[in-house]
Parts: sequence; C-alpha cells; structure tokens
Amino acid sequence: MSQSNLEKQEAKLKQINQKIKDEKNKIEQNLGKQIIRSANLDYGTLTTPQIKMIAKKIAAFLNQDKNNQ
Repeated sequence: MSQSNLEKQEAKLKQINQKIKDEKNKIEQNLGKQIIRSANLDYGTLTTPQIKMIAKKIAAFLNQDKNNQ
C-alpha cells in the first residue's frame, strides 16, 4: 500500500471515530434531558453533587433491574 492510501484510510478512521464520539455525546445528552424532564427537575438549580447522586441512583436501579432478569 502506498503512503497516500494509508493516510486516506487513517483519515477515514479518524472521521468514523469522531462520528462515534458525536453519537455517544448525542445519546448522553438526550438521556440526560429525558431524565430531567421525567423527574421534573430544574436545570437552573441542579448542582454537580446532585447530578452525580442522581446518576448513581439511576445506575444502581438499572444494575439491580439487570440482575433481577
């Protein structure tokens, strides 16, 4: 393979990795929005410790549910 072919493949790989990263961010943002809406939380009053606590509670709930299946 020539150097330019390798460079093209590397560029494609970087693009694919960026698309994956963008999609993960989009999913995380959508999940967060849905949780905030469903729980009737106020964006303006959420603190970092509260966000971490909520995330831990949701994770524990999901892990418990997964273990019960």
